[in-house]
Amino acid sequence: MQALLKLQALDTKIADCMQKEKDLPRQKDRFAIQRKRLDEEMAQSEERCKKVEVEQRECAQDIEQRQEKILKYEGQLVDIKKNEEYKAVLHEIDLLKKQIGIREERSIALLYEQEETQAQLEEDKSRINEEIARVEAECAAVDRELAEMVAHREALQATRPDHRSQVDDELLRMYERIRKARIPAVVPLNEESCGGCFMTIRPQIVNEIIGNERVHCCQHCNRLLYYPGNVNFPEAEVLEESV
Repeated sequence: MQALLKLQALDTKIADCMQKEKDLPRQKDRFAIQRKRLDEEMAQSEERCKKVEVEQRECAQDIEQRQEKILKYEGQLVDIKKNEEYKAVLHEIDLLKKQIGIREERSIALLYEQEETQAQLEEDKSRINEEIARVEAECAAVDRELAEMVAHREALQATRPDHRSQVDDELLRMYERIRKARIPAVVPLNEESCGGCFMTIRPQIVNEIIGNERVHCCQHCNRLLYYPGNVNFPEAEVLEESV
């Protein structure tokens, strides 16, 4: 039974490692969400800056086009004979100049806005890049921890055949069968109850287990039972024993 308890302690450690191997990648899922949020935040900041630049460029092109129209109209004035047509062209020139004035005011405002958005973009880049570096460092730490956990689990698994060989064949078969449905498969007898399901065990079985006369399973949960007083070390030591 002592050898079986050691095997169960080993299997518990292996199972813990395997669970951590499943849990660790989930931490990277959280980091991936953070990274996506940071990328989106950076894209939004760049888009704001780009939008101002585009409007500034369009504003300058619009001013240039209206100035070209003014030059064209001014060139036509010398050829106009009728007073009404002359006034109409002057009106168009005056209207274009007013429109240019409005666009120039907007262009100046955009220049200031462009400076602000560019400064904000640089600030966002600095902050976001720092956060990305932190996230990537945490991801790398998870990868290292996962690699260490895999190596540790493989080292534990490499010792399992030796532990199995020290367990009685019949007892080993019972253990392997039970642990497919119940973990732990081997539990202590606590006075008159099962250490797994805590149900009461029949007195005759209790006496046989304490007397170390034969191996018994709990009639309720089917786990293998042992009496702690019959092993040479405390149960806690079995669970903490290093391999």
